[in-house]
Amino acid sequence: MLMAHGQRLAVHQWGRVGAPQLVMLHGWMDVAASFQFVVDALEGDWHVIAPDARGFGQSAWPVRESGGGYYNFPEYLADLDAILDAYAPQGPVNLVGHSMGANVVCLYAGVRPDRVRRVVDLEGFGMADKPASSAPAQMRAWLAEMREPPTMNTYEALDGVAARLRKTNPRLTSARAAFLAEHWSRRGADGRYEILGDPAHKMRNPRPYRLDEVRAIWAAVTAPVLHVEGLASTTLRWLADGQAEADFRARFQAFRDWRQAEIEEAGHMLHHDQPERVAQLIESFCA
Repeated sequence: MLMAHGQRLAVHQWGRVGAPQLVMLHGWMDVAASFQFVVDALEGDWHVIAPDARGFGQSAWPVRESGGGYYNFPEYLADLDAILDAYAPQGPVNLVGHSMGANVVCLYAGVRPDRVRRVVDLEGFGMADKPASSAPAQMRAWLAEMREPPTMNTYEALDGVAARLRKTNPRLTSARAAFLAEHWSRRGADGRYEILGDPAHKMRNPRPYRLDEVRAIWAAVTAPVLHVEGLASTTLRWLADGQAEADFRARFQAFRDWRQAEIEEAGHMLHHDQPERVAQLIESFCA
């Protein structure tokens, strides 16, 4: 456990302390244990450091425990900064992120370019651009959600959690779903299994996503960036929301050193679908 800005963060580690480091950040509604299959497939000598993001897994829920706020990218960046201070204080590090975690590492690499050696972006795209004129309606919607916070479904048994995971990702094997279910949930006081994620994560951001600001940060990234997509993923299409794919992808031109790889027979959860291939790409890029 690590205390960062008054926040209790669970930090998982694999491999040999003192070996080259891979710092891995998981996606939305996920946990650090989600990287287990990739870690198992690594062939080199690595020290893997993977936190449960605030409000996920074994990390604390700030809204419940300290009485305020919501979840936003500046807090994720501050947590990553503290994690690197504690576990990688010397020299630049290799950052690997999936989905939400990929957005975090790409932003961090632009804010703290001196601390980042390589970035592996697994299915991280950013969000659709929102005009400033959308701010009043978005803030009103956020206030309404603060009055009636979202909730999470619960499950009678771990089998139900595993089935939920496989419903979201049909490529997930039964064995991997069973493993993830044990780390993705816990048994509550009522005997039912609850997801290890604060329902407040389901609330929308109170501020519009401004692509111009994000691109300005990406332009400051000096580390090479490897962007990896699953060929069967529909995430980009969903995020683009009707915008032409080529126009949406134009945002990546902000990076100075941008490389792309694609993985067959993999969707958005490509680290579950093809962990061996993901591990291979990480090692070849970060070696």
